[in-house]
Order: sequence, then C-alpha cells, then structure tokens
Amino acid sequence: MPVLYNINLCTQGGDIMLTPLDIENKRFGKQMMNGYNVNEVDDFLDELTLEYGKLYKENAELKEKREELDNDVDKYKNIENTLQSTLVMAQKTADEITAVAKQQADQIIKDAEFSAKNSVEELNTQITLKQKELEELKKQFDVYKAKMESLLISQLELLKDIKED
Repeated sequence: MPVLYNINLCTQGGDIMLTPLDIENKRFGKQMMNGYNVNEVDDFLDELTLEYGKLYKENAELKEKREELDNDVDKYKNIENTLQSTLVMAQKTADEITAVAKQQADQIIKDAEFSAKNSVEELNTQITLKQKELEELKKQFDVYKAKMESLLISQLELLKDIKED
C-alpha cells in the first residue's frame, strides 16, 4: 500500500509551513510486507513533533519580533525625517537671521559713517568760523594797539609841549 499524506498547510508571511499538529496527526498506511514498524514511526513522529513544534514556535516569535523591529525602524525613519526637516528649517532660519543681522550691521556702519561725516563737516565749519573770529580779534587788537600807540604818542607830544612851555 502507498504512503498516504494528510497534511494541512499553514501560511505565515507567505511561507507554507506544516504545523506541529499536522505532524502529530500524520498517519501512514500499513503495508503487509516489509512495512514500517508502527511504534518506531510513532516514536519518530512524536520526537519530530516536539522538535518541529519548538522550531515552529521560534519561527513565529522571530517573525513577530521582526515585524516589531520593522515597525520600530519605520518609526525611527519618521523621526529621522522629522529631525532632518527640523535641521533644514533651523539652518534656513539661521541663514535668514545672519542675513538680517548683516544688513543691520551694514546699515549701522553706513549711519555711523554718515554721522561721522556730518560731525567732521560741522567741526570744520566751526573751525573755519573760529579762525575768522580769531582773525577779526587780531585785527581789532591791531587797531586797538594802533590807537593806543597813537594816543600815547599824542600824550607824549603834549607832555613835550608842556615841558617846553
């Protein structure tokens, strides 16, 4: 008699796998001559069921763990994308702030240069006015001095005339 297969197939993640129950329930047809020892086959199936059950359970746990890790990777990729976007925005903001600060600094320098130029022009005007005042005072002093000399000379002349008389 041929070997009979009564196997239920289970799919997990696209893989076709026998379940430990499939192995446990597996029955072979008996042959009259030169057949398998039923006890040996049953013992082997029991051992195979235990070992396969462990592997089946481990495989399911690993697939579950892989799915969790895949979810974690997706979560961290989202976080990474968010961080990259944040860094790009922060860099853009920093560049804009730097540009504005440079413009303000340039404007402050221009204003200071303009103010300094005006101050220099005003000081030059004041210096020119003071120089004119000084020249005017010198002229007045020279006129005063000349008048005093003239007065003194006339007074000396008077004194001489009085002395001669």
